[in-house]
Amino acid sequence: MAKWKILEIDPWLKDYENDINLRMNEFDKEKNRILNNGQTLKDFANAHQYYGFHKVKNGWIYREWAPNAQSLYLIGDFNNWNRHSHPLKKINDGDWEIFIKGIRTLAHKSRIKVLVEANGKIKDRIPLYATRVERNENLDFAAIIENPRKNFSWTDENFKIKKENILLYEAHIGMASEEGKVSSYKEFEKQMLPRIKKDGYNTIQLMAIAEHPYYGSFGYQVSNFYAPSSWYGENNDLKSLINKAHEMGLNVIMDLVHSHSVKNTAEGINEFDGTDYQFFHSGDEGNHPDWDSKLFDYGKPEVIHYLLSNIKYWLEEYHFDGFRFDGVTSMIYKNHGRGENFDNYSKYFSMNTDIEAINYLQLANELIREIKPEAITIAEDMSAMPGMCLPVKFGGVGFDYRLAMGMPDFWEKTLKKRDEDWDLGNMWYELSTHRPEEKRIAYVESHDQALVGSKTIIFQLADKEMYESMDKNRENIIIDRAIALHKMIRWITISMGSDGYLNFMGNEAGHPEWIDFPREGNGYSYDYAKRKWSILDAAYLKYSYLGEFDKAMLKFVQKYKQLGSTIFRLWLDNDRKVIAFRNKEIIYIFNFHPTNSYESFAIPIHDTGKFRTVLDTDESRFGGLNRISKDYIYTAEKLECTDYDGIKIYIPSRTALALEKCDQ
Repeated sequence: MAKWKILEIDPWLKDYENDINLRMNEFDKEKNRILNNGQTLKDFANAHQYYGFHKVKNGWIYREWAPNAQSLYLIGDFNNWNRHSHPLKKINDGDWEIFIKGIRTLAHKSRIKVLVEANGKIKDRIPLYATRVERNENLDFAAIIENPRKNFSWTDENFKIKKENILLYEAHIGMASEEGKVSSYKEFEKQMLPRIKKDGYNTIQLMAIAEHPYYGSFGYQVSNFYAPSSWYGENNDLKSLINKAHEMGLNVIMDLVHSHSVKNTAEGINEFDGTDYQFFHSGDEGNHPDWDSKLFDYGKPEVIHYLLSNIKYWLEEYHFDGFRFDGVTSMIYKNHGRGENFDNYSKYFSMNTDIEAINYLQLANELIREIKPEAITIAEDMSAMPGMCLPVKFGGVGFDYRLAMGMPDFWEKTLKKRDEDWDLGNMWYELSTHRPEEKRIAYVESHDQALVGSKTIIFQLADKEMYESMDKNRENIIIDRAIALHKMIRWITISMGSDGYLNFMGNEAGHPEWIDFPREGNGYSYDYAKRKWSILDAAYLKYSYLGEFDKAMLKFVQKYKQLGSTIFRLWLDNDRKVIAFRNKEIIYIFNFHPTNSYESFAIPIHDTGKFRTVLDTDESRFGGLNRISKDYIYTAEKLECTDYDGIKIYIPSRTALALEKCDQ
């Protein structure tokens, strides 16, 4: 019997048993190295409770980790920025400390920095464990002391995380408003939470939460890992948002960026103690060739301490319900997966694999389970590393889900072909194939496809016609095609056995324009860094068709428990562009043919009884022509020249329908 269950679950891994053993042996070594005297990971991940600013009797203690610095001085509003009046004392090989007398000496909202002398240079830096960072009118970033007279009061003690059948609404706080500005946590709470709830999503995935100096980075160039972004308002406003979401029954997970860090020294953690290797790999190995950012050294216990504590901080201080880990592919391969086609198992196990990074992710997942057993973890891994979503005790990496990143790539490539040339066999493979016992999040498009330079599905389908032909009183065959396929593409993607589903905000209703953050090239405009909700909601525009279908689709998926199922292919006819499959008790039929409707199409269903249409894309409320009857009863019978049961059914061109077994 195999030592690790992953080898039983996936027999293709048999030839790589030594690699799995190496992964797990190194994991055990790392765990033993960082844990002492029966410690748990939860006990270990407390760096933020030691370092940084902490109230004590009669004052404050501030501690910092800077092993290679020569001297540190605390500077700020409290001492009129005197550069040498408050030196820190080095208390061991790496740590520094200072006591500041008086609880009110560090006033609420006062600005703080730490002067670091290292390698003959003196720089003003932001403390590594700053929990609030703001920029002033001179665009100078500093840590902000949070010393309010009253702390935030949580009321979500009865909230239960919904771990299964998650319907993710990917959202960016700053661009969630219709106004050309940076929107706020408060506005998101008031305006977006009810919308998300009404639409039928049960989990919010918040992007760009950790502090980042460049707004246009979408939050992927993090500078201060313990500070919620000040772009959107106060720390307590984020807590209020999450508390309210929990009150409404919504999970809230965070886009966690532990794959790299901004290289900035004035705002970030890079070269804090004067070396390039305090947190990151030294030299070229520490620089990402595409992202112009710094890469963590996951082999250093101090780095693991910093990052694992960061996870605990977000879970406990802000009550997040889990994380979507960004850039996992970049982490787990030494070449960051660049230009790699992961077409055979040997690509996963070689000298290119970064076992230290894999071990870090295993530790992270185990820590999360210790703190919140029901928390959700999702890996953004385009390589589909075997075991990514299997428990660590099985020999896996420990995530709950993996983003099925091949799906949006498939749709992007497919939409570049003529409709007549779509390959339904390839569609079946891309949407239904998954590693055994590993869960996927299906999606058609995320924020990646909405960015300027790329194209959303609706823009690939309709392009410039959207600007003049979305009025319901205006006929346009390009728009008709776009609306029909937009619905079908989403429905077949969510229905083919995936365990969860993701949508980026606004795309559910075919948001008409791309995302482009303020930058020199667009005159620092916010015109494309917002969402046009009034257009999407307007009853006289065809966007409402798409929005209504999205609501109905999610309601249907939940009512009939269509996520996480085993699906069975019933029919695939690439010439006539018809595909049919069964998900539990629901039979789906999709006719992707651009012009051909079939009057009496024979579909084998391998079942007896009567069936009725319960949902279809051709309903008038979804912009269809009402060609499919909800009243007609289909009776299964032996199909001609076959030995199996089926039905004969009318399926119009570019439509999809779902049948349910009925009694009458």
